[in-house]
Amino acid sequence: MTTVDPIILAKAENWLNSNIDLKSKEEIRALLLAEDKTELIDSFYRDLEFGTGGLRGIMGVGSNRMNVYTIGMATQGLANYLLKCFPGEDISVAITHDCRINNTLFADTTANVFSANGIRVKYFRELRPTPMLSFAIRHFGCKSGVMVTASHNPKEYNGYKAYWEDGGQVVAPHDTNIINEVQKITSVDDVKWERNEALIEFIEEDFDLIYLNLVKKLSLSPNEIMVQKDMPVVFSPIHGASGKMVPAALKVFGFENIHIVKEQEHPDGNFPTVIYPNPEEAEALDMSLELGKKVNAELVLACDPDGDRYAACVPDGKGGFELLNGNQTGALLTYYLLSKWREYGRLTGEEFMVNTIVTTELIDEICKGFGVTCYSVLTGFKNIANVILGLEGKKQFIGGGEESYGYLVGDFVRDKDGVSACAMVAELVAYYKTKGKSVQDVLAEIYMQYGFYKESLISVTKKGKDGAEQIQALMAGFRANKPSEMNGIKVVKIVDVKESKVYDILNGTETPLELEKSNVIQFYLEDGSKISARPSGTEPKIKYYFSVNEPLPNAEAYGKVSENLDRKILGLKAYFA
Repeated sequence: MTTVDPIILAKAENWLNSNIDLKSKEEIRALLLAEDKTELIDSFYRDLEFGTGGLRGIMGVGSNRMNVYTIGMATQGLANYLLKCFPGEDISVAITHDCRINNTLFADTTANVFSANGIRVKYFRELRPTPMLSFAIRHFGCKSGVMVTASHNPKEYNGYKAYWEDGGQVVAPHDTNIINEVQKITSVDDVKWERNEALIEFIEEDFDLIYLNLVKKLSLSPNEIMVQKDMPVVFSPIHGASGKMVPAALKVFGFENIHIVKEQEHPDGNFPTVIYPNPEEAEALDMSLELGKKVNAELVLACDPDGDRYAACVPDGKGGFELLNGNQTGALLTYYLLSKWREYGRLTGEEFMVNTIVTTELIDEICKGFGVTCYSVLTGFKNIANVILGLEGKKQFIGGGEESYGYLVGDFVRDKDGVSACAMVAELVAYYKTKGKSVQDVLAEIYMQYGFYKESLISVTKKGKDGAEQIQALMAGFRANKPSEMNGIKVVKIVDVKESKVYDILNGTETPLELEKSNVIQFYLEDGSKISARPSGTEPKIKYYFSVNEPLPNAEAYGKVSENLDRKILGLKAYFA
């Protein structure tokens, strides 16, 4: 029988003796009596913490699970912090949710606790995607907001994204301060649960038009869209919250031939047609691609359940479709936006873009080519939003994103926006089609100008308490035994974000790194390759990001160079296997 830490037992007993519902008490008793204590340990060995995506975990009973009590305690902590930050003010927050199981219950619980603490609530009447929550915070002058979602995680998960008054997810010092407030709440009995109906106001469907009018203003090629308005576009919300808004955004841009994947159109937290509701997974797009073939689509789009991530597939010229990865769509959007801004004479030297340190450096090279500053930040879109906030009123944000299928155009939203990104990708496809170019043609042009970059990712899942310890041990191992070569290629530089140091291996020097500390380590190789290792902030995984590049002398060399880069990536992956 597994030995259980007395602290874990005490926490479980504390929950059992608190004012929780009978069903939850029965579940805790069952965990305590079970011969295998693994589930008990995983349910109570820690409290859920705010990571890069907020609060996220498997649904169930316990302090390390998503349930009405962890939601209530987190909301009470956030409410206490808001009352401290804005004493005497009329505080309001915005709340919405996506399609997941228990999401209405969790969103209602959040609204109940906020209103019980005298905080006004702007509550979306129906589920809506994450970017609309971010926009609503800014539009209504809210001090905070909550999106109940687990994004693209499996159906067993749920989550709680906390936002600040700028519309971005909470960053330092607010994130740790909120955690500190939550940790002061030692029992569910410390939560104010009683809903104050007078403080809750519903956001109705007419708010959609306010958001869509701003999305429409992002369009840069209305004439080309008019020419290509009948271009077949397929879209799937993968059972999520973007089923209304993405087709609406495509329509306000001017596209008229939109085909929705009917089997995935309606919200369903069981995600019955996919294994994972993640547009990064090719399997999740099977139905979309099948419909794409039937209608001869020029573009196939899909969003994750909360509508902040998007995926794009384009015809491969062989009767099928090519799934573009987040680095490719990010590079295409960056190149398109900057090309159009330059064409319209809008590049004055005061514009900027932002990406993350694990996103392709091709985006940095494109920005350099246009003379536009590109800031690199830690993983997590909240860090991109924080740069936008810091430069507000000083410089103009054009766009930016991260490799994990997230992009933002314009600054009225302060999180990745799959709705406007889908519309903008459709626009760039239409624009280049009028020029007689395919997306692959444009990518080849970009590679010839700035270098042929290829990226790949390995995610290794390590579940539970043991898994978390294994991930920490792996990261500690990289720091204790710094490699001098990988796959026969010399390591020339190591960037340790956690230690805030840059190690120049060739010269044997160390310099400080001006970036907030985070558990990330990056290896730069002699041939220009880069490998980044980091534990996920939202899932029980360690992720390895690979980036390789070579010059592309001409379009005819595309296949050969692509094969060379694939071999490089395979060799580097083998090193970490």
